[in-house]
Amino acid sequence: MKNDRWVFYDTVIPQDQGNGVVRRVLAYDKDVMTVENTFEKGAVGALHSHPHTQITYVLSGAFEFTIDGVKKVVRTGDTLLKTNGVEHGCVCLEAGKLLDIFTPYREDFVED
Repeated sequence: MKNDRWVFYDTVIPQDQGNGVVRRVLAYDKDVMTVENTFEKGAVGALHSHPHTQITYVLSGAFEFTIDGVKKVVRTGDTLLKTNGVEHGCVCLEAGKLLDIFTPYREDFVED
């Protein structure tokens, strides 16, 4: 799907990440990537960091996020900025979805 101009949701293959998280890689090119993550209540996005800047938009639900050691609860409509190399993770408090935007794209999420 790299460089696909049109990406229709019903054609995107969900990737079960285990422990109540499902990832869908949406439109992307070498510079930017969009990814939807669906979380069940109680699912955990383990603390991690990566060499990508990431913006997360909360599509639905509620999450307790930790970014660079600071914890905050976020809900539908909130946005988070995680810069290159900053440790971050979350716990899903109410089942929901996150839309992640990465720059550059996450090569580890796809087989090109």
